[in-house]
Amino acid sequence: MSITAWLELIASGLITGGIYALVALGLNLQYGLMRILNIAHGEFLMVGAYLTWLVQTQFGISPLLMVPVAFLVLMVLGVVLHFLCFRRLTATSPNLDVFEARGLMVAFGLMFLVQNFVSWLWGGDLRGYDYLTEPVKFGEVQFAANKLLVFFLALLFSGALIVLLRMTLLGKGVRALMQSPIGAQLMGIDTKRLHPLMFGIGLGLSGIAGALLSMAYTITPYMGQPYTVTALIVITLGGFGSMSGALLGGLFLGVIEALGMHFTNPSLKALLSYAVFIAVLLLRPEGLFARKGRKA
Repeated sequence: MSITAWLELIASGLITGGIYALVALGLNLQYGLMRILNIAHGEFLMVGAYLTWLVQTQFGISPLLMVPVAFLVLMVLGVVLHFLCFRRLTATSPNLDVFEARGLMVAFGLMFLVQNFVSWLWGGDLRGYDYLTEPVKFGEVQFAANKLLVFFLALLFSGALIVLLRMTLLGKGVRALMQSPIGAQLMGIDTKRLHPLMFGIGLGLSGIAGALLSMAYTITPYMGQPYTVTALIVITLGGFGSMSGALLGGLFLGVIEALGMHFTNPSLKALLSYAVFIAVLLLRPEGLFARKGRKA
C-alpha cells in the first residue's frame, strides 16, 4: 500500500471514530453519573437523524442549522424522560443494584417504543438526502466534504463537553458525583437538579450525532441499536466514567475497524469490534485510556 492509501484508510477510521466518540460520551455521562445504562441511547440518535432528514427534505433547511435544534429537542426530551421514568425509579429502588436493573428494563422498553413509533410513522425504508457530497482534496488524498464536516463537528462537540466538565463549576459538580456520590451530596451538590440536566445533555449529544450522521449516510428506524452497542464498547475501551477516554476510545475503535475491514473482510466489522471488546475486558478491564483517580 502507498502512503496515500494508508492516510486515506486511517483518516476514514478517524471520521467514523469521531461519531463513535460523540455517541459514547452521552451514554458515558448517563451511566458514569447516574448509573443509568441507557440502551435506548442509539434510538434517540435515530430520532435526531430523522428530524434532520424531515426538515431538510420538507422545508429545505440546511442540516447544519438542525444540529443545535436536534440537541435542544433531545435534551428537553431527556429531561422529561428522566422526570417521568428514572426519577421515580430512584425514589422507589431500595439500593443502587435494584435501580440499575430497573433502569435497564425501562431503557429496553424505551428502545422498542421509539423504534416502533418511528417505523410506524415513516416506514422502514432507507432515507437520505445529498449534502456537500463533492470531494475535498489534500494533495493526493481526497474525502467527501460532508464526512469531513461530520468529523470536525463531532470532535468540536466532544471537546466542548470535556472542557465543560473540566473547567466549569457545573462540570466540577458532575465529576465530584462521579467520583464520590455520597461525599458530593454531603458537600451540598443538588442531584435532583443535576441528574435530569446531565441526562438531557447526554441525550442531546445523541441528537447531534444523529443530525451529523444524516448528512453523510442513509438512515433507518433500526440504525440506533448498533451505535448503542458500539458506544458500550468505546466506553469499555476508554474506561467507565472517563470522558477523555471515551473520545480516544472512539477514535481508536474507528481506526481498528477501518484497518481490519481493509485487510480482512467488511462483513467482519462487528467481529473485530467484539474481539477488541473482549480482549480489553480480560486484559485491561479499567480501560485502555483511563487514568486511576480521574474520571473526565
